[in-house]
Amino acid sequence: MDDFPTYPSGLRLADRRVVVVGGGHVAQRRVPQLIAAGAEVHVVAPEVTPAIEGLVGSGEVTWHERGFADADLDEAWYCIAATDLPEVNERVSRAAEERRVFCVRADDATRATAWTPATGRHDGITVAVLGNREPQRSARIRDEIVEQMREGVLAARRQRRRTPGVVLVGGGPGDPELISVAGRKALMDADVVVADRLAPRELLGDLPADVELVDVAKLPRGRSAQQEEINRVIVDRALAGKRVVRFKGGDNFVFGRGYEEVIACREAGVPVTVVPGLTSPVSVPAVAGIPVTHRGVAHEFTVISGHLPPGHPDSLTEWSAVARLRGTLVLMMAVQNAPLIAEALLAGGRAPTTPVAVVCDGTMPGERTVLSTLATLAADLEAEQVKPPAIIVVGDVVAVAHPERFGAVPSTEVGD
Repeated sequence: MDDFPTYPSGLRLADRRVVVVGGGHVAQRRVPQLIAAGAEVHVVAPEVTPAIEGLVGSGEVTWHERGFADADLDEAWYCIAATDLPEVNERVSRAAEERRVFCVRADDATRATAWTPATGRHDGITVAVLGNREPQRSARIRDEIVEQMREGVLAARRQRRRTPGVVLVGGGPGDPELISVAGRKALMDADVVVADRLAPRELLGDLPADVELVDVAKLPRGRSAQQEEINRVIVDRALAGKRVVRFKGGDNFVFGRGYEEVIACREAGVPVTVVPGLTSPVSVPAVAGIPVTHRGVAHEFTVISGHLPPGHPDSLTEWSAVARLRGTLVLMMAVQNAPLIAEALLAGGRAPTTPVAVVCDGTMPGERTVLSTLATLAADLEAEQVKPPAIIVVGDVVAVAHPERFGAVPSTEVGD
């Protein structure tokens, strides 16, 4: 057999009988792939795993609860011998050979008439990699190919199906590794990328040379591209037949003004889709090792924009009500107003010793965490020269993450 290479072929198994002999973990890995191909799957085994039993219960698989009989392969198009007993697998092989049914052997590929490739799918393309009985190597190569397809790196741009419209892409908290697969692919598929300063900037260097990059950076107390102008740019480029990606940090819909852009596109008749991003009020504390909830400590977390101080006439936040909450408070865009926010929380009843963590430049190379309390927050921010961007976490979850600084937090739930 080793004198000849395998002959690759794509099997169309929809509504065709496929027999899997064995109900263990090998079968458990193979059966879902066969179901996805539309096959009429029959599992022959005295026992099966709970996962396979669940597929049987949902009607996706027929289970013959017994040992193998040669007649099980009558009318079959394909079979897999996946038992733990070589003698049973050999009998399946012989029965398959007699009926001219291709058979995969889980125990001995040299005695099989077919091999299962390492497969992956993306955007209507199936990738199948067959090594010379080296499944781990095949899987690694498969993963590399599919990852590059998902990221938009592998396929030639002229071959991609790109339609005019706008895609709002949340880039995550800053680390380019934390953007979603869908978000990175949308970037690689774009004709125009409209980016602000908090979008993961390293990814912009990966854009193909013919992609137009529009900088709409909103720098604090500096140059500012008004939202109306951003809306005009993305709509005009889309109406000109371009695929436009509006690229920003975090998630577009969490204090990102993303829905204003959705409304502008819809009013102009421009198709618009959304690729969510990891939102920084959850992901930044997580990367810094701070949970926003913890059993017996915090049953809720509240995310608030701190760009306006308490008492400001345009503020929509009831700080007295916030102060009465017992859970975690996560503040965004709040570095400048943090001292006034701390005063409002203390006035509303929060304890002066309430733990506070300020995560600066979260997920980025310069990330650091400043630990404080509500009573000392103003002084600590000044002493540590904290500058935006930063996420401020208020509550006992900070003590859960840093007991060496605040001491252990007692749980309120039995069984902790």
